[in-house]
Amino acid sequence: MKKAILLISSFFLGFAAQAQDSTSASSGKFTFSGYMDTYYFGNFNNPKSQSNLGLGPSGGVGNARAFDQRAGQFGIGLIQAKAAYTSEKVDAVMDLTFGPFSDLGNYGNNISPLGTPGSTALAIKQAYIVFKATDKLSFTAGQFGTHIGYEVIDAPVNYNYSLSNLFNNGPFYHIGLKAQYAFSDRASLMVGLVNNVDNLNDNNKKKGLIGQFFFAPVSGWNVYLNAIVSNEASAPTSTTPSVSADDASYQLYDLTTTYQITSKFLLGLNAATGSQKGDYQGAGGPATSKSWGGYAIYGNYAFTDKFGLGARYEMFDNKNGVRALTDATGAGASVNSITITGNITAGGGHVLLKPELRIDSYSADKFEKNDGSLTKSQTTLGMAAIFKF
Repeated sequence: MKKAILLISSFFLGFAAQAQDSTSASSGKFTFSGYMDTYYFGNFNNPKSQSNLGLGPSGGVGNARAFDQRAGQFGIGLIQAKAAYTSEKVDAVMDLTFGPFSDLGNYGNNISPLGTPGSTALAIKQAYIVFKATDKLSFTAGQFGTHIGYEVIDAPVNYNYSLSNLFNNGPFYHIGLKAQYAFSDRASLMVGLVNNVDNLNDNNKKKGLIGQFFFAPVSGWNVYLNAIVSNEASAPTSTTPSVSADDASYQLYDLTTTYQITSKFLLGLNAATGSQKGDYQGAGGPATSKSWGGYAIYGNYAFTDKFGLGARYEMFDNKNGVRALTDATGAGASVNSITITGNITAGGGHVLLKPELRIDSYSADKFEKNDGSLTKSQTTLGMAAIFKF
């Protein structure tokens, strides 16, 4: 609580300093941008059943992916409409999204304040204000995308279209307050307080702590050390008075780094390890901590200004069953994935075409084949088309 009061006090002091200086600030500028994407992926397993979309008897996500879930049919990803205001002292971002990927990425906002499923809050991808106290110190308040990880939900930004398992296992966004201080153009520090992970409303009185340290050892090499520590337990109520707010501590540590070797060749790395305390023995059992983690290696090469090719190799280990990645029986599993993606720029730079081949190999049976039997691996091939402005 003392940490929360100190950070919030610093925020309002920074805002007050900004307000006193507002008369000398230059006029701001509005920008409007967005994108939409559509895709088709075929599954070489040719799963027998459309009802479970290739996952075997347990059903669920067809491609074992959080977002581009459907194989063998055309799909719409996400439609974005983003308005931003920038001035000398204040920035504001209103980032609205619609479509299947928007709902999936903002799932914690599904229940409306009226208590019914479905909410206009699902359309809010980001909504935050940045107060620039000084040239080096700024404060951000609202809902903002996570600092964790290499990839983002925005299809035009990522080189690969299908998202990594590291990204799929979150977090996706935070609601809270953060402060950032730039020591130089090659080093900065961010710390903040947020509600629990991927949720509009906090489920207990304790706040999560987030942090990021950025540094650039040499030109073209960027390193981000990221972390989040949060309490994910439900608070005690009149009907569950024995629930402890200490039973579900969640922590995730992440390294993201890129190195622009030449003007055409980029290498990247994302590695993460996390753990969460929970009742893994059944209802009423003792709370224990279990971990998950993985890494992804990226390589992108631009042959021309309109064509490039990228490859991603990833390993994700969830054999402890803490996160959502499981085998066909619902037990925890690990997976190795290889993704090769082409990037074709057309339409005066407004259209991106991304043909993509992806191979996923699980530690246990995961996917349904055409004869109804199960297999550990799948191969998908398809194309995504993205329009951006």
